[in-house]
Amino acid sequence: NLQRDEKYHELLEKRNNLRAFILKNKSLNDKKNTLIYAEKEFKSYSYELSKKHEVQVSKIREILGNYESSTESIYLGGLPMIATDMVDFVKNDLKTFGVGIFLFIILLLSIIFRKLLLVALPILSCLFTNILVLGILGFFDWRLTVISSNFVAILLIINLAISVHLIVRFQELQSLYPSYKNEHLVIKMISQMLRPCLYTALTTIVAFMSLVISGIRPVIDFGLMMTLGVVIAVCTNFIIIPLGLFLAADPNSSSRENQSDDLPFTLNFAKLTQSHGNIILFLAIIILCFSFYGIRMLKVENRFIDYFDSSTEIYKGMELIDNKLGGTVPLEIILKGKKSAESVNDFDDFDDFDDFDDFDNISPQEESNEVSYWFSQAGLNEIGSIHQYLDNLEETGKVSSLFTLYQVANDLIGGQVDDIQLALIYKSLPTSVKDAMVYPYFHELSDEARITLRVKETSYNLNRSELLKSIKRQMENILGYTEAEYNLTGMLVLYNNMLQSLYASQILTLGMVFLAITAMLIVLFKSLSLALIGITPNLMASFFILGAMGWADIPLDMMTITIAAICIGIGVDNTIHYIHRYQREFLVDEDYVASMYRSHASIGRAMFYTSMTIIFGFSILVLSNFNPSIYFGVLSGIAMLM
Repeated sequence: NLQRDEKYHELLEKRNNLRAFILKNKSLNDKKNTLIYAEKEFKSYSYELSKKHEVQVSKIREILGNYESSTESIYLGGLPMIATDMVDFVKNDLKTFGVGIFLFIILLLSIIFRKLLLVALPILSCLFTNILVLGILGFFDWRLTVISSNFVAILLIINLAISVHLIVRFQELQSLYPSYKNEHLVIKMISQMLRPCLYTALTTIVAFMSLVISGIRPVIDFGLMMTLGVVIAVCTNFIIIPLGLFLAADPNSSSRENQSDDLPFTLNFAKLTQSHGNIILFLAIIILCFSFYGIRMLKVENRFIDYFDSSTEIYKGMELIDNKLGGTVPLEIILKGKKSAESVNDFDDFDDFDDFDDFDNISPQEESNEVSYWFSQAGLNEIGSIHQYLDNLEETGKVSSLFTLYQVANDLIGGQVDDIQLALIYKSLPTSVKDAMVYPYFHELSDEARITLRVKETSYNLNRSELLKSIKRQMENILGYTEAEYNLTGMLVLYNNMLQSLYASQILTLGMVFLAITAMLIVLFKSLSLALIGITPNLMASFFILGAMGWADIPLDMMTITIAAICIGIGVDNTIHYIHRYQREFLVDEDYVASMYRSHASIGRAMFYTSMTIIFGFSILVLSNFNPSIYFGVLSGIAMLM
């Protein structure tokens, strides 16, 4: 027998009341300390409750397993099951992505370097970085979400990219200076790679830190986690890779064989650029036109149910609840009362309240013996007109209000119940009946009526923003309400506000990233023209991926909003490495074309390896049970290819 967990709701109410009180009285430092303790207490108990729900869901599934052969279909649904399965998705994604990318790294490094040492060092660096970051997150009780769970895969990829750049440069130095000792080669490698690697790390950090301004907590946490991870990855690589090469590498070894295999391929890009520059520019303009048109079609409306595969219990349960049991996502309309302004103002004055008591606990009968306007024929018919309008909408399921009780009363007496009968009914109803049928839809102290409805999340015609706008038009233009006389609230409103903020957040995020990175490139290269050249391919890749989402009808959500900023942060690394090398090569003979060929033949190899690592590394995300993670992996790979 499942019962309401009173302790959970007590801790929740205590925390929320403290938050509201401190928001109104910001100078009370003693209450802030009390709030910190209350938040920790609630968080700790929430974790215990989630474990309890896991056990309950598991036991229920064991029982349902006994009826798998039944001709009837039995479904499991509800928030505890969804929350439990989402946590399992996070755990499975961490394992799948971690193990999958780890095996992929071993395979890729074996193909690239063909030496045990050069394979072992990047793996050691990746393992050390991820273990250290996960340990810090665990120590500070920083919880992973479905969104931030991707940080393991991305951090492995970023870490490997730094390792590959260092090792490839070391191989080049070995080839150029075969008589040098390991000590000299390692010091020379560090001196040449430290500056560009620090700048690539800073630009990556800027991209991830830009997610902090999104205003969406899981996205903010993801940005902060990745910032921490990038800092640790740089430090780890510049300790483990040089130390390993210094202690174990053969000073007489050369990677010329590897270079001879790869040089012709990377030089093909240089030949293409030299021979077909105008065609490349023309194709770039076509791609930009394609991208801008696609961005115009970009949308934020999506169905939460589409986040999951149709074979999952979450999908099946939500589909059943929507189609057969009245909808899933709650929406509420609060109608303000008709009491005098003086009585409302008296009630709203909380200055004399020393305790944090919820006014729902005060008996309505203690406050007033008057029957509310909402319990008159006029009030109930007013509620009824809204109730019936909502009930007729295609996107809505079950609608409940005082009008439901009014209809029952009319059916019982076989006619219209008048105001006197309504007053008598209200006064004579037992408390248990009022608790079940009246008080969920009416609050006498504030004289407010509530209409609750559930929206069908599985409806392909669902447009949350348009639905809310149409309800507002009905309330104000048809029924004559002002904005002060009603409120729309509930999960649907919160979710819609979050989705609509994604547009502004995406523009703000991208704008901040581009400005910050361009400024950093100007400082690094001491040239505005080089900075603009460097940012251009990253701009194109970002616009292309957003345009492709528009063309493919993939909406912006909490996962896909991070793609453009992340791809700029990672992609600009190649830009910095290439231009930094190009500047060095240009000083040799001041020949633009020759400098390009030498850059392609040297840093081009490392760029190609790291780019392929990132593209195929992100492809591991297609193994997720969470569809936004799949979109994230595929789109990020395409953006890096661009």
